[in-house]
Amino acid sequence: MKRFILSICFIFVFILPSYAIKIGLYTGQQSVMVSASDEAQMIDVKTNKQVCVIRKMLMYEITPLEDDKMIVRSNWGQCTVYTNNAVIKPLNQEACVFTKGNWYRGILRVENRNNSISVINDVCLENYLQGVVPAEMPSSWEKEALKAQAIAARTYAIANYGKHAKEGFDLVDTQTDQVYLGVKTETESTNNAVLETAGMIMTYDNKPISAMYCSSAGGQTISALQSWGNDIPYLQAVPSYDDNVQKMGHGTGMTQHGARNLAKMGNDAYQILTHFYNNIHFAKLNPVYYK
Repeated sequence: MKRFILSICFIFVFILPSYAIKIGLYTGQQSVMVSASDEAQMIDVKTNKQVCVIRKMLMYEITPLEDDKMIVRSNWGQCTVYTNNAVIKPLNQEACVFTKGNWYRGILRVENRNNSISVINDVCLENYLQGVVPAEMPSSWEKEALKAQAIAARTYAIANYGKHAKEGFDLVDTQTDQVYLGVKTETESTNNAVLETAGMIMTYDNKPISAMYCSSAGGQTISALQSWGNDIPYLQAVPSYDDNVQKMGHGTGMTQHGARNLAKMGNDAYQILTHFYNNIHFAKLNPVYYK
C-alpha cells in the first residue's frame, strides 16, 4: 500500500497550563495506604509546615478524624494531623510516592473531604504522560504510533484541564479520562515517545482539541455528531485503517489499531494524527510550563 501523505501545518504558540496536573486517584475512602521510596515530609497545605515525617519505604494508613483532622498510622505508631489538606513530598525530587498499589512521580495530596479521604497525585505533565502512554497503548507497537498516542494524550489532558475541579483535581486515572498507572508501566519506548514529542499538542481555532481516541472502529470512525449529537469540525468520520480488528470503543477520533497500521505503512505521528483529526494544527507548549 502506498505511503499515506498529508500536508501538515505547525504553529508554535505558547499555551500556559499549570506546572503540574492533578490526578484523582481516590475519593470517598475511609482508609488509604501511602508510602514513599525515600524519606518524605507530610506538610499542612494551609500553613506550609511539616506535620509528620514519612519514613523511607514504610507503609502508612491514613484515616479521617472528624472533618478537619486525619490520623496517620504506621508500625512506628500514630499521630493526629490537625489539618484536612496535606501533601506528602519526598525530600529527594527523584523519589516516588505510593498509593493504590502503584508508585507515582511527583507528590501526593491527601484531603479529608466530608470525613472521607481523597488522594491526588500532583505530577509534572510529561511525567504523567509517561504513566499514560504505556497504559493506553502496548509499548511494543511502532514508534510513530506511540508518538501519536503521546500527542493525543497530552492534548486530551490540556483540553480537559480542570474537568473535575469541584472535586479538587483535573483528571481521574481511569478510562473516564485516561488510564494512568504511574511508574510501573513506564518503558524505554514509551518514555522516548513522550520525550520526542515533548510539549506538542493539537489545536483547532487556536484551542487544544478534545482529542478523543479509542482502540478500534472496524474500518470507519464515527463522527462526534453520530456519537454524541454534537458536531465537532475536527471529529468527522474517516477511514480507520483497522479493518483487521474488531471494533472496540466509541469509534470517534484516532483509533489506536489504525494508528499502528498507518505507522506500519510508513506514516509518521503527525500524518497519523492529521488523518484522524480534520484540519488541525500542531502547537508546542512553553517548556517553562511542562518540564
